[in-house]
Amino acid sequence: MKNVCLLIGSLILFLFSGGAFAQQRGKVEVIKDPQIDSLIARRAALSKSSKKSVAYGFRVQVFSSTDRKRAYAEQTKFKTSYPTIRSYISYAEPYYKLRVGDFRTRLEAEKLISKLKSSYEGLFIFAEPINPR
Repeated sequence: MKNVCLLIGSLILFLFSGGAFAQQRGKVEVIKDPQIDSLIARRAALSKSSKKSVAYGFRVQVFSSTDRKRAYAEQTKFKTSYPTIRSYISYAEPYYKLRVGDFRTRLEAEKLISKLKSSYEGLFIFAEPINPR
């Protein structure tokens, strides 16, 4: 008998407490600064403009050395001789490498090599991401 009373009491308690946790429909009011929307729009515009398409092509390595100053001096010398061709210095320990050009085809890079053979020795073509114009 005690168990039955305990069971009935638990059942009644469960039924009455269920109403306390019932969800009711209501309104949600969002309070925010109006500049937040403009900041979100600006951020989206900046991320769209900063995303450059990655294109793969070829560059010609003109110089490689462990001496940083010499690498930058070679870049200045190259820019003076060939101002229309872009040049890039990269560092892969322990070498500073001067690579030039943004060529879409290997043939274009080979044409530059034939032009540079008299001024530079040890020219190599590398396939890597380039900056398309």
